Amino acid sequence: MQVNSVIIVGRSNQQPVLKTLFKVLFKLGGWKLHQPTPEQSYNCVMVAAPHTSNWDFVYAISAMDQLGLNPRFTIKKEFNVPPLGNMIRNLGAIWIDRSATKKGGMTDFMVSLFRDCEEPLTVVVTPEGTRSPAKKWKTGFYYAALNAKVPICLSFMDYKNKITGIGTCFMPTGDLQKDMEHIMEFYSKTHPKFPEKFSLDERFLPNTK
Repeated sequence: MQVNSVIIVGRSNQQPVLKTLFKVLFKLGGWKLHQPTPEQSYNCVMVAAPHTSNWDFVYAISAMDQLGLNPRFTIKKEFNVPPLGNMIRNLGAIWIDRSATKKGGMTDFMVSLFRDCEEPLTVVVTPEGTRSPAKKWKTGFYYAALNAKVPICLSFMDYKNKITGIGTCFMPTGDLQKDMEHIMEFYSKTHPKFPEKFSLDERFLPNTK
């Protein structure tokens, strides 16, 4: 399928080697799963934060897989080269041509994913956009969920207590300020691997308007 020059490649049928490896690393790292998992998380836009280390991806993907979710995430098509491409595809990669997308293209694309997909879909996003402190988060994920009429779920990684999972889900109301404040409040209580690399969006902190 191709939507607005964004390339979608389905998963292969090969043994998901990386998933097995990630699960082993998850167990060796002493991580535990937060449960129960909200029912809404099986068809949602999933915020993955804090994002301060490459290890976050390993543990998050493993956790979602163990919780029975079907995580999908976008990644540049340049990474779709053998043998790495096949392994990443099995983790849920959706290859995209960023040079072909216009402003708003990714938001519209995410909406089309939910519209066209015949099965439950968990689209994982990292709105910080970087492993460095980001005082402004990307908000495209919010409008994607709003327009697709799907919930936003907040996953977390607590390095202090070695527990990860989905904390809460909610339907976006259309009030960006209010809903983002709710998200900031949730993540203000998390314990990232590198606290100095994590920052909440200063535009949506309570009492700072």
